[in-house]
Amino acid sequence: MGKAKKVKEISFEMANKVGLLAKVTAAIAGAKVNVNAICAYGMEGTGYFMLTTNSNAKAKKALAPFGVAIEERDVVEVEVSDKPGELQKIAKKIADAGIDIEYMYATAGSGKKETCIFLTSDNAKAIKAINK
Repeated sequence: MGKAKKVKEISFEMANKVGLLAKVTAAIAGAKVNVNAICAYGMEGTGYFMLTTNSNAKAKKALAPFGVAIEERDVVEVEVSDKPGELQKIAKKIADAGIDIEYMYATAGSGKKETCIFLTSDNAKAIKAINK
């Protein structure tokens, strides 16, 4: 199992319309920013985005022309082997430590590793529990 660490996630919302993900990712890619993990979805006319990048400062600058309010928060990042049961092991460690998972998302990488992002009720305690 991979090591857990604290990273910064950026999140924002915009009016949802056809092509919104393409527009947002074009701006980020144009700034030469790599998206490490992303959760994006539309609900009731609004597009919601949560992502980690290799440069949040550059990503925020690239998104500035959209006029969105960008929030930045601490989340837990865990890189794990891409095989059955790895996510369950992490979830169990967090649960056994009595920590609530508010949300999580993941991005498969090369097929050997995947990056999992968690927001928990106690990120510092979750990192300690995962790294035990």
